[in-house]
Amino acid sequence: MVAFKYTITDEVGIHARPAGLLVKAAKEQAATVTIKTAKGSADARKLMAIMALGVKQGDEVTVEVEGENEEQAAKDMQAFFEANL
Repeated sequence: MVAFKYTITDEVGIHARPAGLLVKAAKEQAATVTIKTAKGSADARKLMAIMALGVKQGDEVTVEVEGENEEQAAKDMQAFFEANL
């Protein structure tokens, strides 16, 4: 398993549009991607689960990537977070 922490910089947090993009990016990975916050965790492939976390600007999330090609998948997901969230 590979994990990284990221602090959300988007002014409205993970709302519908970026959550949809996040799901799409996670589904492109062979590895399982999980988002963890102080409030709980969610499979990054499930839109409603991500939205239910209620992640706001300034919240720190931990992204865990486990499975096939996890090292590359973690790099890809980190680049996604930096570009979109």
